[in-house]
Amino acid sequence: MTDKPQRHQLLRQLVTDLDLRSQVEVADALRAAGVEVHEATISRDLGEVGAVKVRGADGSLVYRLTADPGPSSARERLDETLQRFVTQVLASGNLAVLRTPPACAHPVASAIDLAELDGVIATVSGDDTVLVVAEEGLAGSDLAAGLRDRAGLR
Repeated sequence: MTDKPQRHQLLRQLVTDLDLRSQVEVADALRAAGVEVHEATISRDLGEVGAVKVRGADGSLVYRLTADPGPSSARERLDETLQRFVTQVLASGNLAVLRTPPACAHPVASAIDLAELDGVIATVSGDDTVLVVAEEGLAGSDLAAGLRDRAGLR
């Protein structure tokens, strides 16, 4: 069985990618991905990842992730996210390159975006790599050093 952070990451991805209308559909999608969980766990996990039902494009109710309440609370969680998922921080030009385990780049990029850090203009995530683009005048090495410190990788 996957651990809770992995299950939450998978659930976030499923809710983002699919129009899941019920907990039964969520359970089926998790099962298809190789994760078996009880209905009580699904209900709790949906709440913990911030999934709520909203009107989908076709008018039906589907699960979607709620927006973060704002950058100040996001900054409080950024260090925890970086410490949990980032394994290496490198720099190139005006970029910081963050390495994560497979399937963990998206929550890192999202945490950085939500925190609205000074000097960061964009993130791009793949499966296990996040590119963080620094604004003009900020070197990627300086940005990388700050992110490395936040991740506890000194």
